[in-house]
Amino acid sequence: MTSTLVRPAPEKVAARARQILSAIEADPEFERLRTGCAKYDKDWQSFTGYALVDGFDVEKDTVPLFPEALRAMAIKSAVYEMTDGDECAAEVPVSIPVDEMIHALAAQFTVLSRVQERTGIKFVHATDREEIGGWDHGDYTHQVYRAAWGPVNERFWFGKVETAKRRSAVIAKYEPLGIKDGGRSFAPGFATVG
Repeated sequence: MTSTLVRPAPEKVAARARQILSAIEADPEFERLRTGCAKYDKDWQSFTGYALVDGFDVEKDTVPLFPEALRAMAIKSAVYEMTDGDECAAEVPVSIPVDEMIHALAAQFTVLSRVQERTGIKFVHATDREEIGGWDHGDYTHQVYRAAWGPVNERFWFGKVETAKRRSAVIAKYEPLGIKDGGRSFAPGFATVG
């Protein structure tokens, strides 16, 4: 038997997501959270995440990408609250580059934990519940986002078809270099010097 996924009306989630984002931004450690994500740049190894953004530059794109991740997390948290802790419902689809920044945000575990304690907001991110590359224009996440903040940043939010095209192009460029299956394996001798 398959259960049907039920989520609250996008407008209701949008109103709560705006409140959640405001609470996070008002937290005394918000600036540390933001700068911590920016410093995570040396640890970002994303073969099919950020590479999908044309001309991605971690130093330039961190500033506009960070708020996108926070907005996505606010939507997830709002759905989680409004569905009595339903992780499946809360794991709404997001674009792959935004998901990558969410990973950088989640890596700030200690600060994020304190923010959760102070605000009472539960942050939700479960890889086993994600639909990678599942975000699309007009879907539930997009409806909530638009109702809360207006248009998405098209540089980081591109739909399923475009995601698939870009991912295929990136993987094809990696193959001759010895980077196999989008970075899941490497040809023997790849890390050999000389």
